[in-house]
Amino acid sequence: MQALVIAAHGSHLNPNASDPTYAHADAIRETGAFDEVREAFWKEEPHFREVIRTLESESVFVVPLFISEGYFTEQVIPRELRLEEWDPALWDSNGTDASQATLEATDVGKTIHYCGPVGTHDAMTDVIVGRAETVTDDPSVGEGFGLAVVGHGTERNENSAKAIEYHAGRIRERERFDEVNALFMDEPPEVDDVTDYFESEDVVVVPLFVADGYHTQEDIPEDMGLTADYRRGWDVPAEVDGHRIWYAGAVGTEGLMADVILERAADAGADIDEAIAAVRAATTATGDGGVNSDASTGAGD
Repeated sequence: MQALVIAAHGSHLNPNASDPTYAHADAIRETGAFDEVREAFWKEEPHFREVIRTLESESVFVVPLFISEGYFTEQVIPRELRLEEWDPALWDSNGTDASQATLEATDVGKTIHYCGPVGTHDAMTDVIVGRAETVTDDPSVGEGFGLAVVGHGTERNENSAKAIEYHAGRIRERERFDEVNALFMDEPPEVDDVTDYFESEDVVVVPLFVADGYHTQEDIPEDMGLTADYRRGWDVPAEVDGHRIWYAGAVGTEGLMADVILERAADAGADIDEAIAAVRAATTATGDGGVNSDASTGAGD
């Protein structure tokens, strides 16, 4: 038997923070690829610490629903899962290369395939582009548009920016959009000055965050000038300094995120090719824009 655990942050303050995790888990559960699928959180129940004990499967694939490698993926989750042999060096990563490490959870007698975070997987590049297609309602969006990939960023952890720059670079190489830039909340170049970084009249802004919440629904819209007060909402697109800003909201709410989770598990050895195809077909056939697909107007919490 094999099980999948999706490990996410969750929130004590925002009851909707875990919605994308449950939605992606349901999408994967429907494929029947795993005998068991569990959600686990740091700030909500069920907690990381108990989740492995709830499983009957001998082989467990743990996929962190986090954007970057760092404190949570390298310290918190392995510690709470009691992976005694864990060492970040097992990922042999420079900040965006983590794939997986196979370890034994000796206290419960299970083999744990601990995967890298979804945010650094190559498949995430397609999710970001998909988010741009969703917010513009244009499956061929690109020509005449600029694209801003936005992350939190922090000078305390260089890996926080690496994932954003990695995907921005991959999209830029495709030459689909006229311009592609990585912008940040807490380090330069800052999203507050988004119009300074683009010549294109139309700019799609995609935050590389797992869930919508305080940052994506309050800080970023106000910082970009989409609205003076997030509680009043904003137009999509919104006029700012002679540009039309198409603000997408968190990329983690995109339905195709379930595909990235499965790709991580497949890289770790899970035999789930049919499930990956099923999830891609479902999101393509239904045009599933994700958990919060109505982006015609933004609104605060």
